[in-house]
Amino acid sequence: MNHPALSFGAAASAYAEHRPDYARAAVRWALDAAPGPRVLDLGAGTGKLTAALGADVIAVEPDPAMLGELRRALPDVRAERGSAETIPLPDGSVDAVLSGNAMHWFDMDAAGPEIARVLAPGGILAGLWNVVDDQADWVAELARVSGSAAIGPRDTPSGWRSATAHLPEAGSPTRFESPERAEFPHGQARTADTLVATLSTRAGMLVLPKPERSAALDRIRGFLAERPETASGTFTLPMSTCALRARRL
Repeated sequence: MNHPALSFGAAASAYAEHRPDYARAAVRWALDAAPGPRVLDLGAGTGKLTAALGADVIAVEPDPAMLGELRRALPDVRAERGSAETIPLPDGSVDAVLSGNAMHWFDMDAAGPEIARVLAPGGILAGLWNVVDDQADWVAELARVSGSAAIGPRDTPSGWRSATAHLPEAGSPTRFESPERAEFPHGQARTADTLVATLSTRAGMLVLPKPERSAALDRIRGFLAERPETASGTFTLPMSTCALRARRL
């Protein structure tokens, strides 16, 4: 079975269509301490975060299908093929490195020093994750019905807080300060069909054997059809954008 991080390319167009953007307040928080305007979106995928980062952004993505979607959607953005472990940029060339729903795939033993290399002194490394807000009863029940392949441990606020610690350790050879953490309310307009489509792009779902994936999606459809919050029309999926940031010394 492929590593889940290598499975998104097969669903690149669905990812581009159905994955949410990021809370603008979270993006501002990630960047407000950066020493300058030059930003790298690392593991940029189809450009969900890139689109919010302004004119000076450079996008780096390893998967050619995802990179193709990004280039089609954002033709004026500089977009390069590369990875967190091998970044195709010169030393000290960016003021901030951001990553949207991707940093947990990085091999931080290799990526930490590489990110520190391309950051200017005092530059910011930040990771953003969109999670569903399971304080809403129907979302908590959806998570139970869907199973961990669709809504896993990083995909709810409490699970994210306990499971997501992906920045380099403070005092390590990569020279980052201790990380800060923040959470920002967010939401995505969905219908039952488009929420099913969104969940079908989750990494765990993409690597399930086809019969198990079909069964999981059928369970989700049945649940959404029965709940008054989701049975008809458009609704808002309650979410948060959770963020970590650390400064390069």
